[in-house]
Amino acid sequence: MARRLKRRETEIFSISFLDCITCGLGSVVLLLVLSNMRTPEIESSQEDLQQQLLKLQDELIDIQGQTDILNRDLKAKQIQLSDEKKRIARLQGDLSDVRGKFQASKKEADVANQLEGRLASAQQTLTDEMKRLLGQGFRRKKDDAIGGIPVDSEYIIFCIDTSGSMFNYVWPMMLKKVEETLNAYPKVKGFQVMNDEGVYMFTGYRGKWIPDTPTQRRTVIERLRTWNAFSNSSPIEGIVEAIRTYHAKDKKISVYVFGDEFTGPSIDSVVKGVDIINREDATGERRVRIHAIGFPVRPDAPQYTSIRFATLMRILCQRNGGTFVGLEEPERSRTRFQIGAVEKPADPAKPRSSPI
Repeated sequence: MARRLKRRETEIFSISFLDCITCGLGSVVLLLVLSNMRTPEIESSQEDLQQQLLKLQDELIDIQGQTDILNRDLKAKQIQLSDEKKRIARLQGDLSDVRGKFQASKKEADVANQLEGRLASAQQTLTDEMKRLLGQGFRRKKDDAIGGIPVDSEYIIFCIDTSGSMFNYVWPMMLKKVEETLNAYPKVKGFQVMNDEGVYMFTGYRGKWIPDTPTQRRTVIERLRTWNAFSNSSPIEGIVEAIRTYHAKDKKISVYVFGDEFTGPSIDSVVKGVDIINREDATGERRVRIHAIGFPVRPDAPQYTSIRFATLMRILCQRNGGTFVGLEEPERSRTRFQIGAVEKPADPAKPRSSPI
């Protein structure tokens, strides 16, 4: 009997076949990993990052340079600050000295006020030009001075305080003294009028001399009646303007300061400033002669500023070849201000109440 052999069926996807397929796929993956393939996008990003890094490094170098410059400037400012602190310390010391001198000046003014009315006449000789103007036969008399002030100058400058205290209280008296001052000079080559701020009454004559004629004198007096320019009651600006603008070696000039108060910060600084500007020449003469007339303040006004004005002008007149004259109250003033006249109280037995 023939035995029919049963044929064994063959499996297509056997274990061996799957192993081969798996190994093949693994080889392909391994090749992809080992090939180190890069895309163009990745390479471009790295180049951009490298450029940004270089740019940041350059900016860092610039910042470090600017930091060095700022550090040097800071050190310089610190040194400058230290110098300024030292300068402030020196100025504070100077201020203390000035205050001490001012207190001493105030005490001297109190003593000087008790001797008010005693006027000193400055000794001067007439120049050949003034002799020609006044005449060959002219001889200066003993009292040839306006309230004790010499009148031998060729040019005169009025420096008038135009503050409210002057304009509202003593202006008529001031007009009279200006007119009498002009009358004391028979003839001068020129004159000028400004206030204590250095403001000219006639701006058209700024830097020039007003011609001395009877008409011009009348015009000046009439203009003064209503002239009320701003003033801070400190004559230093007007004195400086007069000296700087008009001084000349070939001219004899007198500056007349009319005022009642001094409100400036320092008497000593004004005196030193005038000494610098109105310096002496080789013969010891000053550029200009400075005279002053002090007017009384209102009875109800503080007397301190008038004492300061008197103190300041006494010093300036003494140092600059001039004379200071202090006037009494307007209602008590009866003596005419003329050549050789000296203002006296109505009752000589009673002292003046004016602090000047």
